[in-house]
Amino acid sequence: MTVIDDAPGRDRAIPDLDWRVFPDGTVRDVLEAPSGSLARVRLGPNDGPRVLLFPGVTGSKEDFVLMFPLLAAAGYRVESLDLAGQYESWQAGPANLHPPRSRYDYRLFADDMIAALEDGAVPVHVLGYSFAGLVAQQVLVERPDLFASLTLLSTPPGSGQVFRGVKRIGRWSSGASPRTGAALLMWGIRNNLNRVPPRRIAFVRERFALTRRDSVNDIVGLMMTTPDVAADVAAQPIPKLVAVGERDLWPSVEYANYARAIGAELRLYPTGHSPCETTPHQLTRDMLAMFDTAR
Repeated sequence: MTVIDDAPGRDRAIPDLDWRVFPDGTVRDVLEAPSGSLARVRLGPNDGPRVLLFPGVTGSKEDFVLMFPLLAAAGYRVESLDLAGQYESWQAGPANLHPPRSRYDYRLFADDMIAALEDGAVPVHVLGYSFAGLVAQQVLVERPDLFASLTLLSTPPGSGQVFRGVKRIGRWSSGASPRTGAALLMWGIRNNLNRVPPRRIAFVRERFALTRRDSVNDIVGLMMTTPDVAADVAAQPIPKLVAVGERDLWPSVEYANYARAIGAELRLYPTGHSPCETTPHQLTRDMLAMFDTAR
């Protein structure tokens, strides 16, 4: 019998929705992480295998609202939270550490991620979106016992100053400061250069009212000094997936090369930097297929 894949059609039918509304049954709470209280949402059977979805810079847990019911319906306990300094976790940050620090750094985000992974059954299927994928790779190398699989969603395919590889404008990025880079990033999002639907851009602009600007500055700076862990990630014997839109900021060929370097499968979708928003059915389909190989 031929099985018809309806994921592309379901993605094309996504309406302009209210991104603040999670499915019925979603539990809202906070995770007390090293950097402070992180706003969290969870859905699905309590005893289901865990899936943690980590958003990127200027993002939030709401970026995965369309994936939540799909993963929960497949029997998984799906969770997401806002990173320190971002949206409803805006009060979390380096000042809460012991001893306090002045900047958001990779260690802060890695320790918070470890706390989230350890707050329940392990190992966990982990998705890192963009910047969070850079953090997730470092955590995988440090704590492989916590990971059942790793999905890198639109995660910059490289190390060092990762903005160098951005299409068209990457060659000029080396001369920009983190503050300038953050300003350009936020300007492009606020002015809807990606042409997202009206209710989506309204939510994104609303989210900026809480997100701390210094956290965005520091994260952009971290993305300019990304450690090279590709060989160490490749050495981890778990399923890995590089998932990205064909019109992403970085060229598809760079994603293909990086996927090969770390021993990951590559999946391309007919969209831009945010497959979790625009092609969630196809992304979830491919993640679930990968999860099956981890059993």
